[in-house]
Parts: sequence; C-alpha cells; structure tokens
Amino acid sequence: MSQYVVLGWGSLIWDLENLAPHVEGPWLMRAGPRLPMEFTRVSPKRKMGLVVCLDARHGVGCATHAVASRRDRIEHVVTDLARRERATEDHVGRVCLVTGTAAGATSQVVDAVAAWCRETGRKGAVWTDLPSNFDEHLGEPFSIPRAVAYLRGLAGESLDEAVRYIENAPRETDTPLRRHLAADPWWGGHARRIAVRGASPVAGDAAG
Repeated sequence: MSQYVVLGWGSLIWDLENLAPHVEGPWLMRAGPRLPMEFTRVSPKRKMGLVVCLDARHGVGCATHAVASRRDRIEHVVTDLARRERATEDHVGRVCLVTGTAAGATSQVVDAVAAWCRETGRKGAVWTDLPSNFDEHLGEPFSIPRAVAYLRGLAGESLDEAVRYIENAPRETDTPLRRHLAADPWWGGHARRIAVRGASPVAGDAAG
C-alpha cells in the first residue's frame, strides 16, 4: 500500500500553511472520492463568511483532491491536520486500512473514503470534518435564498473575505450555492471589485 493522504476541497488547496512540512508532492486534483459538500458553515476565522464543509443534508457530491502525507502513522496525520485547522482531533475524519480505524461525522463519508482507499491502494486518509452550523448560527434552516441574504448582509472585510474564499475554492467544489452566486450580478460585481487572486490571507477553520 502507498502512504496516507490528506483530502481537501477548500482553502487547504491554496494554503497548506503549517501542514506544508508534513506533506509531499503536488495536490492530485480530482483524485479523491466524491463527497457531499456545501457552503453551510459560518466561520469566525473567515470574518463570519460562509465556508465549505461536508454536509450530507444540503450538499451535493463534488470531487475532492489528495496530497500525500510524510507520516507513517495515522494518528500523526490526524494531528497535523487538526493543528492546521485549529480544530480538535474529533473534527478530523480518518480511515486507516492498516489498523482498521475509522471515524467521521457520517457513515456515508467514512464508507466512501474507505472504499476509495481500497480502490486506490492507499493506507488511509484524513479530512476536515467541521460541521455545518448555518442553522445554529442563523436560527433557521439553510437554503440558497437564506445563504444569499446572509452574504448580502455582510460588509467591509467580512464581505471581501467571503467573496475571496468562495471564489478561490477549486472549481470542482461546484455546489448549488456557488452556481447561484456565479449567475448573480451582485456577487459578480464584488468578485470583480476585489480582483480575486491567489491565497486568502486568513488561515484555519476552512473546512477542507
């Protein structure tokens, strides 16, 4: 079996930050399993913008990406990702075919990652497993109109960070909210205004 990998679909792709010394090689784009995701997490680290997270209820299956870890023990790979995400290790999903370890918020995701590891010959994989908190934060269920209304209510640095994050996400993170925003002239105007380029300046709590 080949080594362990870290799966990503959000800011990890453009900003490994303190994870960088613990991985090797380039991101293998679209090489990971398809997992359900949507921009349903309000992130204090992202100035209260919406970030993408795994969400079996509201999300749709999107391609994920993989980068090889330098570690030879799954618990070390988990620790590396938790430190990058400023999260507890409980919020890092993991599958290890060597030890039989498997943990994650939903069995759907755990099973998909385990099947992918078996099919591709990986020892195991870890991923950011921070939960959706839109319902909790806003006091009402997530929907596209509510998410757009929330984004429209942001201003200044909070709005700029929200736009940077969503626009910088890999194009394969093709969720219903992102498709709606791509066709929204209001959003397009802000995307052009801040001329999105390169990495967003804030690290952590990026949900993958």
